[in-house]
Amino acid sequence: QVQLVESGGGWVQPGGSLRLSCAASGFTLDYYAIGWFRQVPGEEREGVSCISGIDGSTDDAVSLKGRFTISKDNAKNTVYLQINNLNPEDTAVYYCAADPLQFRRCNLLAQYEYWGQGTQVTVSS
Repeated sequence: QVQLVESGGGWVQPGGSLRLSCAASGFTLDYYAIGWFRQVPGEEREGVSCISGIDGSTDDAVSLKGRFTISKDNAKNTVYLQINNLNPEDTAVYYCAADPLQFRRCNLLAQYEYWGQGTQVTVSS
């Protein structure tokens, strides 16, 4: 059974950093692409970054490049999202998602089959 569990969210002051984790079970990262997305209530979900299974290549949202870094630890079957220099506009629920069809090359605009429950990130002073 495929399962994704996000963690690492919370409250942080502007300028701070967070590292979100996405623990995967029921499959191995080598054969799935993993994406990070975020959503503010009432707004459309936004793709942040994804990482392919086979070679770890990434696809990043152009508007967010430079502050968000995706990485993975195959031994821990976990994908991370490092977020630096957070600002209030980053406040959202952050989700990770998995898709087996993109394991060679991920794409933030593609459909993802499996989703986690999300972790809340709140940036305020």
